Amino acid sequence: MQTHKSDKTLHMAITDHGGTLTAYQKVWPTIDSAAYVFHGAQVIGDVVIGAGTSIWHNAVIRGDVCHIRIGSNSNVQDGSVIHVSSNKYPTLIGDHVLIAHMVMLHGCTLHDYAFVGMGAIVLDNTVIEENGMLAAGGMLTPGKTIAANELWGGRPAKFMRMLRDDEIAKNRSMALHYRKIAEQHAYDGRGEVNPSPYPVLTLRK
Repeated sequence: MQTHKSDKTLHMAITDHGGTLTAYQKVWPTIDSAAYVFHGAQVIGDVVIGAGTSIWHNAVIRGDVCHIRIGSNSNVQDGSVIHVSSNKYPTLIGDHVLIAHMVMLHGCTLHDYAFVGMGAIVLDNTVIEENGMLAAGGMLTPGKTIAANELWGGRPAKFMRMLRDDEIAKNRSMALHYRKIAEQHAYDGRGEVNPSPYPVLTLRK
């Protein structure tokens, strides 16, 4: 577990990668030693984050009035917000889940390999099943379920179609892609050289 409690008076801590952890009612986040919580990210209260998961810059994960659980090799991208419903709906996120930039999750459940597109909103008592996808900008309203392999979109979100096998394979591959990017950022943050830089950048001038 990453602790690095830097200020016991303020009940705050800094992770290995510069993110901020804060206790709530004396409950600290539990961060696997192989997870990445990058600088600017805030993780508060009853939150558990698994190995290989990356929490990116300026994301906020607030487990104060209920708990949040995030599995292994998932990613919460820049500017996303994850919260809960008071003593009613936790937010539960499985393994290999993709949460894109500026997403809002509130009291919902995302199964393994779920994908929430950029700027989407997932509200209380909703479920996205394995390989299910909410398209960018969508809003999944309370009580709705995106079944396995389904694509939903719009505000309010509605079923659009089933995902093709190649789309599912691409979405699944993105979890490993983000883990490799996180590893590269970790090398850079330590001022070290990655022996296998990722990705190989070809468009630089």
